[in-house]
Amino acid sequence: MEKEDRIGLIVFPIVIAIALFVAWTGSQGGAQVGGIPIFALLVGLSFLVQWLALIPAYLRQTEKFFDLTGSITYVSVMLLALVLSPSNDGRSILLALLVMAWAIRLGTFLFGRIKKAGKDDRFDDLKPSFIRFLNVWTIQGLWATFTAAAALVAITSTTHKELDSFALVGLLVWMVGFAVEVVADRQKSRFNSDPANKGRFIQTGLWSRSRHPNYFGEIVLWVGVAIIALPVLQGWQWIALISPLFVALLLTRVSGVPMLEAKSDKKWGGQKQYEEYKKNTPVLIPRI
Repeated sequence: MEKEDRIGLIVFPIVIAIALFVAWTGSQGGAQVGGIPIFALLVGLSFLVQWLALIPAYLRQTEKFFDLTGSITYVSVMLLALVLSPSNDGRSILLALLVMAWAIRLGTFLFGRIKKAGKDDRFDDLKPSFIRFLNVWTIQGLWATFTAAAALVAITSTTHKELDSFALVGLLVWMVGFAVEVVADRQKSRFNSDPANKGRFIQTGLWSRSRHPNYFGEIVLWVGVAIIALPVLQGWQWIALISPLFVALLLTRVSGVPMLEAKSDKKWGGQKQYEEYKKNTPVLIPRI
């Protein structure tokens, strides 16, 4: 057994243990169905969707439906949260709509991108190994659990409050983040689709203000979701505020910025224009 596979055998139970802890904390003060906390059921669903999708993905050795499955997960748990919760108020409906809008937009965008590219080279070394491929899908289940935690806790909570200033401020913050992410993705897609830009890196539009404006937008929109959910959190439910922190940590320290920065450095490192771009352009927070 290779070293990476041995590590994978350790990673899997750790991810599940973390998910169980989040399921327990988020269920405190939450509604139940058949004696089972709704929040815990939704956490389980997040992982079940990944594992079901893993089966054909592994057999066909494809990652094309990975991002689309992630979006389906968000939409499924949000809809089920509304259906199972004994009462839904304006805050619950607003949170569910915002998360689903983000998931549908990003999922279709990423699916279209990988369909056009034909593959995602990040998965090349992972697909042949079942345990490593399993962990990728399992971690996506944890990603969905963490990022949607604030919204799901608020929707399934037995505490409800009318829409207030937190909802308004959170909505405005979400709109700013969503707009930045959408515009950044479209600008880069247009740039890459132009044959004249082959072999070049984007440094126009929002990308002239930040090297990763799409990630900045995503972090901001999840902060907006957390702000909307804030008034109904109580006790252990405060763990749900890890949502935007988790997104920021993952994108800036693990799978987002570090991977793309390394890829860009390998491709354009040493070129004067690229080095000046890196020197004068912030990594994440846009330069005003």
